[in-house]
Amino acid sequence: MEAAERAIRVAEDDSLRSNHVCKLVRDITPLSEVNNPTASAIPRSIIQYWHDRDSIPDDVQSCLDSWADLESHGFRRRVFDDASARRFIDEKFGERHVRAFDRCHHPAMRCDFFRLCYILNSGGFYVDADERFQGKSCEQLFGDNRLKLQPLCYDKKSDSMVSLSEFVRSDRHSDDWIYYVNNNPIIAPAGHPVIVFALERATKLLLSCDGTPDIQSTTGPGNLTASLVWHSVLVSFRRRDDDFALLPDWEIFSVSPWSLDYRNDERNWRLWNPIDPESRL
Repeated sequence: MEAAERAIRVAEDDSLRSNHVCKLVRDITPLSEVNNPTASAIPRSIIQYWHDRDSIPDDVQSCLDSWADLESHGFRRRVFDDASARRFIDEKFGERHVRAFDRCHHPAMRCDFFRLCYILNSGGFYVDADERFQGKSCEQLFGDNRLKLQPLCYDKKSDSMVSLSEFVRSDRHSDDWIYYVNNNPIIAPAGHPVIVFALERATKLLLSCDGTPDIQSTTGPGNLTASLVWHSVLVSFRRRDDDFALLPDWEIFSVSPWSLDYRNDERNWRLWNPIDPESRL
């Protein structure tokens, strides 16, 4: 089987994809241990999103404001909403991608799609609006030019997340565990091949779907995980150095308070679109 065919087969098969991410997770190297990093081309731009800039809840605004401390360290912050995101996509990508954006039926989905557009075009540091910065220096996140993503693991049997300290251990595993990557944060230079693939995959799915597309697998973590696995399989076949890294300790930089008010209504996509536990990852 040719490399490209195998990459697609592994990326689009639930079990093979999870197993591949498991292998990547077991090989995680802390960023601080990377030797001779390449010069970073990742812009020091923090990109965030709330669908309506005129109605940001106070508790979400507090999370957004927590990142202001980084402005004194050379970072630029930008908060987009539905209107400004659509203008950006229209200007940078054109009519096809605008149509795909318009097919996104929930604010979380529009945010998913936009972050791929922005990072592909401009590069930078996307982080969700409901993340609270913990004050730790982010320098190591920009120490090299690799795409950086957060690994996660979900236990189907208990319907709960598995702690990173558990799922990174080689002596701990369950057939009920699903390994994947989050689409928050995304730290990358412009034009990274994983983001290229993720945006094209999401765009095709959105434009080809007759009904209401699933958020997680179409634009969310499922889409980004499939794209990362596709790229990783190709990289291994071509014997190239990895141009991506998984973050073993994202929570030292940021946490997401679960008590935010919006999580209790339809602004929370998990409540708006409760399909089945695996699709809500």
